[in-house]
Amino acid sequence: MTVLAGNATTARALLPYTPSELGGLPADWRAVVWNGRDPAPTAGALRSVEFFVVPYTHTASAVPVLSRLPALRVVQSQSAGVEDLLPHVPESVTLCNARGLHDTSTAEHAVTLLLAVLRRIPELVRAQEARQWSPAFRPALADRTVLVLGYGAIGAAVEARLVPFECEVLRVARTARTAPHGPVHALGELPSLLPRADAVVLTLPLTEGTRRLVDAGFLAGLRDGAVLVNVGRGAVVDTEALLPELRAGRLWAGLDVTDPEPLPPDHPLWTAPNTLISPHVAATTSAFRPRALALVRSQLARYAAGAPLANVVSAGRN
Repeated sequence: MTVLAGNATTARALLPYTPSELGGLPADWRAVVWNGRDPAPTAGALRSVEFFVVPYTHTASAVPVLSRLPALRVVQSQSAGVEDLLPHVPESVTLCNARGLHDTSTAEHAVTLLLAVLRRIPELVRAQEARQWSPAFRPALADRTVLVLGYGAIGAAVEARLVPFECEVLRVARTARTAPHGPVHALGELPSLLPRADAVVLTLPLTEGTRRLVDAGFLAGLRDGAVLVNVGRGAVVDTEALLPELRAGRLWAGLDVTDPEPLPPDHPLWTAPNTLISPHVAATTSAFRPRALALVRSQLARYAAGAPLANVVSAGRN
């Protein structure tokens, strides 16, 4: 924890980045820097903090700090999903998410998982380790139909990366609408869309409406050999319903998120056939930091100027 000098006498911001990394603070501002790993700053250092940027992947350590910020007015998350933070933010405080920050990396990872599963890359890795030359006919992404479920910013970024692979994209969101590249179907249309899909990419946030949305009935609606990719939230998928489909060899899966998470060492998903697992790392790439700095810099400037903030999830009420 470092208290940084400025023209002000008290800190107005609690940040995971130094002012030099951000390219400076608004005029007459001072900040406390905390990475979420070290012990939290003292109450005295935090008494005037109005703007709190939650350290990325450290929500659990940040939640107790919220009650120690009497002047707090804005909480800026660096995650797109804020379901683990929202219940702890006071009603008087505005909460902003990081919509747009993770689109590029998450979309890249979603397509990576899809291609790796289709082309059976894990089998090739195991064959290389065993020094076995194992040519075989493998599925291609070309000419496939991919259903993107959760067609928001990340879903659109997934589509942008799928199009060059010459596949058809079905877009599904909570409600129907028209997107630049075609119609977005409503959730209620899933029963008629699932049988058309060779793959489903999940980019959904976790809400009461999406929890275990991908259940036994959903999975049964997919054609044999379909691939399920999840880069949203683990609990969107009913793990107990997915396991029998994987064990039977009917479906394939590429999972960056799981339920539970972290996945315990003895969990059956680790050994399920047709399954590729990554440890919730879709957004953790070299693309994160420059975009995170740009977002925080912009939000601080907006707040200092009295301008509307971007990505507001819940507006504070006095």
